[in-house]
Amino acid sequence: MNLPLISLASGILPGCDGPATARAAVDGGYRAVGLTVDPTVWTDTTTREVNAIVADGSIEVLDVEVVVIQPGQAESPESERIIDVGAALGASHVLIVSDDPNPDNTKRAFEHLCRRAEQAGMRAVLEFLMIFQVNSLEAALEIVTDVAHPAGGVLVDALHLQRCGHTPADLEGLNAHLFPYMQLCDAPAKVAQADPTGYLADALDARMAPGEAGLPLADLLDALPAGIPLSLEVRSKHYRDSYPDFAARGRAIREQTERFLAGYLSNSRNLKG
Repeated sequence: MNLPLISLASGILPGCDGPATARAAVDGGYRAVGLTVDPTVWTDTTTREVNAIVADGSIEVLDVEVVVIQPGQAESPESERIIDVGAALGASHVLIVSDDPNPDNTKRAFEHLCRRAEQAGMRAVLEFLMIFQVNSLEAALEIVTDVAHPAGGVLVDALHLQRCGHTPADLEGLNAHLFPYMQLCDAPAKVAQADPTGYLADALDARMAPGEAGLPLADLLDALPAGIPLSLEVRSKHYRDSYPDFAARGRAIREQTERFLAGYLSNSRNLKG
């Protein structure tokens, strides 16, 4: 049974630098890694160290994050630096969120980022979540489809899809090209505190590995393109407390995810051709 590409998202290891995150992905048995690039501290030496670890471990860099579209700002040195680092790492995607309340401004900025990402050999994916201005699937789809750049896409995070009031059915029938990969996790079906503070705590601390809580993950995988890469965005106080060792934490989350996926794929109704 062939599982999709599974990537360790940097959110599993908050505070880890790039080399430590890449090393944890290799030691944790992953085939890919996602990296948070802080332009203020990331250096060319950091890039060389990560590339050496990735090459030695025979894994790939699925994505770099996070570019934040600021109000009224189509371009920024920070976003350019993140894309340049992604290109040097051979990353496949750059993750983007928008803090600009003006959709037209976000479209202009996203179009620029799509062009830059394409030049760097990456896809530019726009994520929607309650703690930023683009906070619905409809808003993200409108921006990405209006820009209509071939490098553009939408990132679905299993937690944020639910918290934004959507269901997997909302994804059915959409253009598969728009969804090059997704962020997978589990969580309680409802957020404990439905306000900005609660949504932030929920996203940073309350996630679980797939199959451990109440999100409709099987329906979500049914609705998205078959076999797309899965970034395990398991930001979890439980896993941080239970597994202080970085590689052990990543391995435990990967193994639980693989058990969930094996069960999902073994059900013949879920086998998509």
